[in-house]
Amino acid sequence: MTAIPYQVSAMLRTYGRQVTTARRLARFRRSLQPVDDEETQISREAKRRELVGRVAAEIVENCIVAGSETPVVEELKAELEEELGFPVVFAYPPEEQEMQIFRKDPGRQAEPLVGEAKAAAMRRLWELALEKVDATML
Repeated sequence: MTAIPYQVSAMLRTYGRQVTTARRLARFRRSLQPVDDEETQISREAKRRELVGRVAAEIVENCIVAGSETPVVEELKAELEEELGFPVVFAYPPEEQEMQIFRKDPGRQAEPLVGEAKAAAMRRLWELALEKVDATML
């Protein structure tokens, strides 16, 4: 008995699909099984806090630096500027890995906040973002 090449390739193709399907099913079954009892009993409040943190991080990292004109971003900037007492500009300088906050006084060149001043401004920005997202999220 001789094997026809088409039949062999069809059989291998079918076998490949079965293997792929079996892997997907195994992955799906693993995802359905609880990993840890504590993890399955996460309260709604903890899930909400996690989601609020993600949204706040998105606002701080992307929207503020990208110059988004959403009302939430504008309110955050205004509140931070009011607390700091001077206008600020957020930017990622070309050779820096993290976001920089610059003090932008009218008629003067922008000065970067450094050290404790930068840390305090970043911390307060994060707190304001968390408060704002938490207040506006359903």
